[in-house]
Amino acid sequence: MHSPNWLQHWCRSTYEAVGAAPMGTTAKEEMNRFWSKNAKLNRPMSPHLTIYKWSVPMMMSIAHRGTGVGLSGAISAFAVAALVLPGNYPDYLDLISSLSIGPGLIGMAKFGIAFPASFHTYNGVRHLWWDIGKGFRIPEVYRTGYTVIGLSIVTSIALMLL
Repeated sequence: MHSPNWLQHWCRSTYEAVGAAPMGTTAKEEMNRFWSKNAKLNRPMSPHLTIYKWSVPMMMSIAHRGTGVGLSGAISAFAVAALVLPGNYPDYLDLISSLSIGPGLIGMAKFGIAFPASFHTYNGVRHLWWDIGKGFRIPEVYRTGYTVIGLSIVTSIALMLL
């Protein structure tokens, strides 16, 4: 059974309006079509990170994602190591103690573990605050951002000194 003429016309006009890719084209063909169309229309290339003025909210967003990925990776690596390596936790603590690492290096390692965890936690609370619709005015965004950074540093130093 053939589709009515109006349906064919509607499908064709919708396809043309959306600029959908024809069936059976490859990704490379579509990219070439995209770039040639933009060049023909004299459209500029999309802006890149290099043109933006960096701001505290932008940096906090990137750092929050980075610390989340880093903490997830570290916890996963620690879990896999605990499963596959011989010995148990006290054995590895004894190994670290036998290395005679100075207190400065141990303190830096503690800070390096504590800062991402505290930053991600405090910034997560900040995001929960946003989820209930609070703190979206620009001065509040900056104030809470600086508060998160300050609390993260203070918490990390306190945990480092333990």
